[in-house]
Amino acid sequence: MKIALDAMGGDYAPQAAVAGAVLAAQRLAGKAQVVLIGTEAEVLPLLQAHGPGAAALQFVPSTQTIGMGEHPAKAFQQKQDSSIAVGYRLLHSGEIDAFCSAGNTGAMLVGAMFTVKAVPGVLRPAIANFVPKLAGGYGILVDAGANADCKPEMLEQFGELGSLYAQYVLGIARPKVGLMSLGEEEGKGSAVTQAAHQLFKVNPHVHFIGNIEGRDLFNDKADVIVCDGYVGNVMLKMAESMYDIMVTRNLNDEFFEKVNYETIGGSPILGINDNAIIGHGVSTPLAICNMLMQGYQMAHSGIVDQIKDSFKS
Repeated sequence: MKIALDAMGGDYAPQAAVAGAVLAAQRLAGKAQVVLIGTEAEVLPLLQAHGPGAAALQFVPSTQTIGMGEHPAKAFQQKQDSSIAVGYRLLHSGEIDAFCSAGNTGAMLVGAMFTVKAVPGVLRPAIANFVPKLAGGYGILVDAGANADCKPEMLEQFGELGSLYAQYVLGIARPKVGLMSLGEEEGKGSAVTQAAHQLFKVNPHVHFIGNIEGRDLFNDKADVIVCDGYVGNVMLKMAESMYDIMVTRNLNDEFFEKVNYETIGGSPILGINDNAIIGHGVSTPLAICNMLMQGYQMAHSGIVDQIKDSFKS
């Protein structure tokens, strides 16, 4: 098995990317090989500086980089030898089993749609993010930012995608699916969430427990939290800010440490024909390492095949 990393992606690339890849290669020894994709002149000296620890890594050269501020679609189309474009080509050809990047989020989404494409039957792929639970472990939130405007049918599919991920990757036997709204009552929420609620009620593929509220984000009420990408991204950024406040005040809390993006690693793109994970732009070596570990876990679980099978019916 091969898990690839965009070495040029992120605010601290390629230094943080290479250091994180070396750490992940040590943890994945005997299970998977880490593949680095990037500019030869910048990446190879860093690999040499890491000495024997970098010997297990495979390097694939690219000549272009998509910057964090570039227009995603235009940059991906014009820079076909960028580290992101090369990574997706390797993924599409089956030369790697998962592709990870802390680079331009939009370009990662565009690459997913243009290269490996959406699973037939999936209206729009979504970004998932992990939410720590007070009772222990993690739940999953879908969508975390890919789709700001959603139709009811999209929210229904987000619940299905999240439920499959929770079951096959997180190991939750019967995931509870909750629809984020502004009240628990069935008639509460926007026209879209009210319509989605009715779809969920008759969907045999998910264990729908009804509407949930913002206060339910971290409790054990739902394992899968469904919302549009606008709401999901706002909630996650707010949770991140709480962690940042605790750090600045020198407060230590085991639960909120799980909110730390370094611990989580990255966010999988669900609903595409292969395994792709997007990392935080400010990813440190530890965050990069955990993103690669997540890529291995995702590939090893066979979640994409489970999603394909589910959407065939």
